[in-house]
Amino acid sequence: MPDVMSKDQRSRLMAAVRGRNTRFELKIMRTLSAELYPLGYRYRKHYRRLRGTPDIVFVRHRLAIFIDSDFWHGRNYHRLKSRMNGFWRAKIERNMERDRQVDRALRRDGWSVLRFGETQIKTRPQSVVRKVKSKLEARKPSKAR
Repeated sequence: MPDVMSKDQRSRLMAAVRGRNTRFELKIMRTLSAELYPLGYRYRKHYRRLRGTPDIVFVRHRLAIFIDSDFWHGRNYHRLKSRMNGFWRAKIERNMERDRQVDRALRRDGWSVLRFGETQIKTRPQSVVRKVKSKLEARKPSKAR
């Protein structure tokens, strides 16, 4: 099926798709800050020193968190695959493979990795906070003497 938009229109539309500070990403960051900041947990946003540039990183606890959009990272891909053309299938499959490679590399380097999808963040933000909190408590750094 041919694209219903001109190349210029499609280019403008795709350029407007945000990769950082999306609405659902900012929502979970505000929620995490409200819950975890009083407990003494501090995080970095869009930490470029790690492979894959995690959206949230608790450096002292070696915890990397990725906040993925459902479409671009292949959530429900099995249901959408039949409606996609070859270009989009290949793109989404590359994204999913890259996600797996990044996760493996970070775990090999001693990091814990959590990935949350946009629907999960929008519908159950408190469950996301509980999972992050639980992982942080399990990975408390040892005190130096």
